[in-house]
Amino acid sequence: MYDYGTFAFETKAQVLDRAKTFWNPDKTQFWTDSGVDLVIDRREAYFLWDMGGRRLIDMHLNGGTYNLGHRNPEVMQAISEGMTHFDVGNHHFPSVARTALAQRLIESAPASLKKVAFGSGGGEAIDIALKSARHATKRRKIVSIVKAYHGHTGLAVATGDDRFAKMFLADQPDEFIQVPFGDVAAMEQALAGNDVAAVIMETIPATYGFPLPPPGYLEAVKGITEKYGALYIADEVQTGLMRTGEMWAITKHGIEPDIMVTGKGLSGGMYPITAALLSDRAAQWLDEDGFGHISTFGGAELGCVAAIKTLEISGRPEVRSMVHYISDIFDQGLRRIQADYPDWFVGIRQNGVVIGLEFDHPEGAKFVMRELYENGVWAIFSTLDPRVLQFKPGLLLARELCEDVLDRLEVAVGRARVAATGRRSR
Repeated sequence: MYDYGTFAFETKAQVLDRAKTFWNPDKTQFWTDSGVDLVIDRREAYFLWDMGGRRLIDMHLNGGTYNLGHRNPEVMQAISEGMTHFDVGNHHFPSVARTALAQRLIESAPASLKKVAFGSGGGEAIDIALKSARHATKRRKIVSIVKAYHGHTGLAVATGDDRFAKMFLADQPDEFIQVPFGDVAAMEQALAGNDVAAVIMETIPATYGFPLPPPGYLEAVKGITEKYGALYIADEVQTGLMRTGEMWAITKHGIEPDIMVTGKGLSGGMYPITAALLSDRAAQWLDEDGFGHISTFGGAELGCVAAIKTLEISGRPEVRSMVHYISDIFDQGLRRIQADYPDWFVGIRQNGVVIGLEFDHPEGAKFVMRELYENGVWAIFSTLDPRVLQFKPGLLLARELCEDVLDRLEVAVGRARVAATGRRSR
């Protein structure tokens, strides 16, 4: 019997069966068929335990949600203490917690950003960003990147890959335009009609496998938006909060966006909260009609408490130094492994602890994912480019654990090569 207090299950098999019945049959079956029969039970720091007892080192972090580890003690303490005073709060009224977090976010951000609108999920924050851009420019068109991913809500899903947009009849080619990543000429052509409200881009596209922007590309895109009167929206949901060694990855390019979106890790992994940070131009609707976007759980006060503590931890000088240290360990270790399998492990995409590992097979990352799972590490393939494994070390990962992960990865890469190609590993 697995007793979780308010509910219990007799076996892991019972959970899987009821997940198919009451939750999501396709996704449940997909993971079972992929050899990843994971049902997470206990979790702590950078470890997960399956209901069957298997321990995994978490190198997925649910897209960076667990940057500071699972159930980070400082974040848990902040929420526990906050519960003596706060709950979700009332979204209609000024709030001490929302005001405190909004101020801290603006103080951490590029100088162009002046106000904050809160959501409860990343897609909602993207929707806020897109609505803000349309209001500010009085234009409807949005430009994003081919193979983009910005969430699954109403407007956000239309900016992403057709796989998700067409399913819900959200593909709107007259209003949502996509151009190839890295193609400055295509971006300028898309904006040349002076009818685009905004360009939205992840600073490093995550679900596309973390392709790194070519030198000068993001800066050129920002210049094009200014030339044609469009807004630049920086999606920092997966690249923000110190993952590149700076609080916000966009600042490494010297860009001051018109809008910046943050989420996932902002929650501390403990309470859902996301935010769209807006320039004065993008925030005009907040002066005109502050009821223009209403979200009951957006900026929930306990979420604000978690986010304030998360921001404080992430911004500590020692954490910044730790990210650079971890980044160096993985840079050296990954290149050592790649040197042993140059025809199979063909690419390393790294900026800080944002890392994508590229393999010479259309679904190479799925093979590596499966072998890692068997060897005690959880990392996930890139949904829109399954050649690439998303590899996401936590900000506080100890050196010993870094080395342990690299040792396990080396074994998994060799075994995956055999499984995928039939060739003997060296």
